[in-house]
Amino acid sequence: MSVNDKIKIVRQAKGFTQEEIAEKLGMSSNAYGDIERGCSDPKLSKLEKISEILGVNLVELLGTNDRWILNLACEVKKSTWIQGESMTEHQQIKFELEKHQLLNSEKDKEIAYLKEIIELMKTKSGANSEA
Repeated sequence: MSVNDKIKIVRQAKGFTQEEIAEKLGMSSNAYGDIERGCSDPKLSKLEKISEILGVNLVELLGTNDRWILNLACEVKKSTWIQGESMTEHQQIKFELEKHQLLNSEKDKEIAYLKEIIELMKTKSGANSEA
């Protein structure tokens, strides 16, 4: 999952609007929207500020393990239910579907990554056996 996708998911999970984040960053909503859409590559200092505003670790935001995002989204939903904002059956089903789609996406990325590693290992072992 790309950094811009992670930023968007965390922002939504935390209940912030793009406008709120943009204001805290001192930038226009359009410029911030470009970050979430992947149209601009923010500097590290901007990413640090975004992670600070969202209350997440920058390493997690930039890292390759995306399961923490799913956990975050689930925790936010649980706290919403606990606070008495009960969800309709349709909303619960939609949430479960989104959760499973995220899990499947992560599984597919992990499989692709492992296949890439296997190919690299095959290439390396083939080069070593020729030597």
